[in-house]
Amino acid sequence: MKSKVTLILGGNRGDRELLLNAAVKSITDRNTLLLNSSVYETEAWGGIAEGPFLNQVIQVKSSFDPMTFLGFIQKIEIDLGRRRDEHWGDRTMDIDVLFWNDRIIDTPELKIPHPYMFQRKFVLVPLAEILPEFVHPVLGKSTLELLKECQDQSEVRKV
Repeated sequence: MKSKVTLILGGNRGDRELLLNAAVKSITDRNTLLLNSSVYETEAWGGIAEGPFLNQVIQVKSSFDPMTFLGFIQKIEIDLGRRRDEHWGDRTMDIDVLFWNDRIIDTPELKIPHPYMFQRKFVLVPLAEILPEFVHPVLGKSTLELLKECQDQSEVRKV
């Protein structure tokens, strides 16, 4: 059975646009692209990373199971130069699963829906562009409602 998987991709090191495009291509080589947002630039979130990030939300149709998909995207991150030694730090590529259909998954390795997405405008702005009416399976609010309630004051600029 194929699932709709919604992802946020981003990075602030190296040739950001090239790396973002390479990540999307690697994902869609083995999955079907359904939706993709514009690319947005935002300042680093969390106060550790230096320099602006490029971010994009995509939705794919996948026949992978969630844990296999997690390994698949982590390999893409590593192939694109990602180091996992710093939380919220600088990175060439970060790929996070936001939603897996409307499933709820809570394991040490994988939490879906993404537990912090509703706090981050760099996620909600591109998500609202492609899935404005999608209802968060835990919070019961649409993407537009979550964006309106978001306390994050970061500027999110379409590139």
